[in-house]
Amino acid sequence: MTQLKKRYSLTQSQKMMVFILSMSLYGLSNMITELLPKVYLGPVEFSVEYFAFIPLTLCILFHPLYAAVGASLGEVIFGEIMLGQFGGLGELEKFIAFSLAMYVAGTMVKNPKNRLQVGVAAISGVAIHQFISAVVDIGKVWIGVEELEAVPGLAESIVVIEGFSFLNDVLFSGILFALLPTLYLVPRLYGKIEPLLGMKPRDNTLNYSLKEVLGPRVIVILIILSGMAMIAEFLAEAEITLVEWDIDFVALFGERFIFIVIGVATLISVMTIWLMRKQKNAKNGEDRYVS
Repeated sequence: MTQLKKRYSLTQSQKMMVFILSMSLYGLSNMITELLPKVYLGPVEFSVEYFAFIPLTLCILFHPLYAAVGASLGEVIFGEIMLGQFGGLGELEKFIAFSLAMYVAGTMVKNPKNRLQVGVAAISGVAIHQFISAVVDIGKVWIGVEELEAVPGLAESIVVIEGFSFLNDVLFSGILFALLPTLYLVPRLYGKIEPLLGMKPRDNTLNYSLKEVLGPRVIVILIILSGMAMIAEFLAEAEITLVEWDIDFVALFGERFIFIVIGVATLISVMTIWLMRKQKNAKNGEDRYVS
């Protein structure tokens, strides 16, 4: 665990910058997916689920915890709240499931230049997220908080639907918008983007076992958080919510409102990168003055 801490050694300000950058970039990508068309085949939806390569790349190159939580919060803020929608406890399930998946994927990579490790981590991150979501959806129908019977009188049909949806999301969105872009970006950006933002690259010379990443304590925490995500979604479907609203700014102001949100997310991303560059230049100036 000590080696893991050394690998992800960042100052508090750098952790915050990674958090904000991940939040704004992934929030921006969520707005773009809102503009893409969806195709339905019966109860099954074919669509671009998300551009998962953005949080995956940030989790692998920087600190996985702050990048993962930042991306999840970005989806809630830019993809829900700023559009006038908030599902209350239902959003908690999305937040926990996505954060868990991206964090685990980020910690799986020892060497960002190793394409095999990067590829396995990328597809695993998507698979973990989609698996949790599928289990939650199946559980909602079986427990009875949601009605969905694709075959009349056969509640088990939800397993077929969710299984097909899982494979579609993993094989379609997972490969095209997670695996391939992450495989391309991570090895090329590693060691190049970090200095530009005033950070040191992750140390890829430290060796640690899988137990240090997914030890008993981590597994217990993952199980507890997954259970919390399921409970939160069940409560939301049972209409037990703490805070919930649906104003739908897009319906009020038209699709042009999405471009306003895109502009806000872009502005935050640019300002964050500018601040990181400014801090780096200031630090370099101090180092030259001392020397």
